[in-house]
Amino acid sequence: MEHGSIALATLASPPVLFFVLGLAAAFIRSDLKFPEAFAKGLSLFLIMAIGFKGGAEMARASLGDIIPVLLAGVVLSAALPALSFGLLRATTSLPRVDMAAIAAHYGSISIVTFIAASDAARMLQLDTGGAMVAVAAAMEAPAILTGLLLAGAAGRSGGLRLVEPLTNGSIVLLLGAFAIGWISGETGMAAVAPLFVDAFRGVLCLFLLDMGLIAGRGLVEHGRKMRPGVVLHGLYMPLIAAGIALAISRGLGLSPGNAALLMTLAASASYIAVPAAMRLALPKARPALSLTLSLGITFPFNLLIGIPLYFTTAQMVLGGVQ
Repeated sequence: MEHGSIALATLASPPVLFFVLGLAAAFIRSDLKFPEAFAKGLSLFLIMAIGFKGGAEMARASLGDIIPVLLAGVVLSAALPALSFGLLRATTSLPRVDMAAIAAHYGSISIVTFIAASDAARMLQLDTGGAMVAVAAAMEAPAILTGLLLAGAAGRSGGLRLVEPLTNGSIVLLLGAFAIGWISGETGMAAVAPLFVDAFRGVLCLFLLDMGLIAGRGLVEHGRKMRPGVVLHGLYMPLIAAGIALAISRGLGLSPGNAALLMTLAASASYIAVPAAMRLALPKARPALSLTLSLGITFPFNLLIGIPLYFTTAQMVLGGVQ
């Protein structure tokens, strides 16, 4: 597949188009909406499926293969908030606590963005293995500690909230499904393939339709309050983080598929685990600011532009199409 075709195929995929439909429905103020319990069920299914599939693939791999990329992910998660904080301080006049909270979001990851990128890798028939699922889970917590350090709160009672993402339901389910998939291996994967493989993309379409509605309504409600410097941060920070991850991927000798996934993880911004932790640890930070930036700006950017760009760039830099 030509590099231009990679971007076109990703952008024209049904999940991405359903996300665009959700955005459009929100912008025209449609009353289309999903019941909260149904939307949460879709999320749990996708997390379980990606975790189980990653574990089943890891059953065929060597444990030694995962350690370097796992450490790289942890270092990225801990270091990217410092970079984000420095850029915000140079380009905005936000209070320190808001800059620290936003920076923590950009060191952690969006599991839905990762799921969308994993689906793109499967659609492009790229070999990725299962290690990146474990990397995704490992990249949740370090960014929160860095964010608290930047805010000067790590030594206070709020710093104890670092454990929040480790007990977050999404991470517990992701790691648990990963372990079950690893234990059951190919035999277990074959038994649940009709649910976790055949139905996966259809459920992803439904979920991204709902995410489009949420992101669009967040922009409609809060977008006008966002300063240009803050909005631009939500657009350039993913590109900078992805570039750093690409350099690390090249040093580790990752395949183009795994490199694109690491780039996606580095470029994504949390809107589930980190907001929950920041709300408890940094109560003076404004959640509407960081959530609108991560979910309303960076998430659509990554889904519509970033993921195709990361896969295309990884293929060009790391050795052609597999």
